[in-house]
Amino acid sequence: MKILVAGGAGFVGSTLCIQLKTKYPSYQIIAFDNLKRRGSELNLSDFQKFGIGFIHGDIRNNEDILAVGAFDVLIEASAEPSVTAGLDSDPTYVINNNLYGSINCFNACLKHSAKLIFLSTSRVYPIETIEKANFIEEATRFSFDKNQETVGISSQGVSEKLSLDGARSFYGTTKLASELFIQEYAAFYGLKAAITRFGVIAGPRQMGKTDQGVVTLWMAKHYWNQSLKYIGYGGTGKQVRDILHVDDLVELIDLQIHQIEKFNGKIYNVGGGIENSASLLEMTAICEKITGNKITIGSETQTRPADLRMYITDNSIIEKEIGWKPKKSVETVFQDIYSWIKENEKQLELILK
Repeated sequence: MKILVAGGAGFVGSTLCIQLKTKYPSYQIIAFDNLKRRGSELNLSDFQKFGIGFIHGDIRNNEDILAVGAFDVLIEASAEPSVTAGLDSDPTYVINNNLYGSINCFNACLKHSAKLIFLSTSRVYPIETIEKANFIEEATRFSFDKNQETVGISSQGVSEKLSLDGARSFYGTTKLASELFIQEYAAFYGLKAAITRFGVIAGPRQMGKTDQGVVTLWMAKHYWNQSLKYIGYGGTGKQVRDILHVDDLVELIDLQIHQIEKFNGKIYNVGGGIENSASLLEMTAICEKITGNKITIGSETQTRPADLRMYITDNSIIEKEIGWKPKKSVETVFQDIYSWIKENEKQLELILK
């Protein structure tokens, strides 16, 4: 089998390439990436070591994808992943990459009769709808109240039943538009595809920043004894996200590659779930425990555009229909990131410090 991973030098892409090649050494794995994100170039030496092919290309250029030749599966993990992208500047890049670039990938799948694994996002759901959900303020976090008036939100989190009406960020909109195009390609061209709306994904190899990769950012700042800030919602650090270990994501995508008929024509929410959720305050406590360092954390009360008080994935439907559920805890995520930073400190301090 030949698998092309668009965005293959990114956090999720590189992890997929290495773990799939390790598990299936006879498979040809090709990482395709424009190396725009700082730190992605560090993965090239690992690709060489594991026997993973690399093509320096851009999904916005159809010729670059066509130059790859035939393949059996395309994993689309190449998005500009920042929720703030395009909000305070021209949104052209995020639209061109996440929508038009994705369509180039879909067309390449048709050309080679290949399967498509599309990594979508929980950010397709409207901000205002989630922000208006009934919540409880607890000692260290916000939580969804068990009494909700909106279908698709419960104490367990956000399900696939939540309405998609409303604004969601340029990032979320481009991913939702791509989902809709996939459904058209499936209906009229017979494209076989798996679409998954992932929540926060974290683990080793992620080059964390404030707008994307907050889990790595939190650990890195504790590791190097640098300051952080609780931003928005009163500056208390109670905003919550569920966290999915990248290894759990790889396990699911492995299943999608080999049993796509179970996923074809369906869309699933996938994340750490309520059992694997943490507020910024709780993340701080975990980082302090692992590193032994207590850092200065400031407070900024003003909430950033497109932010959410909380987002937790309700995994009920995929658990029931597929039997998949996350295995790795929040603490494991942080411990694995700590070990990765420690093992690669000299390389990573230039990017994360």
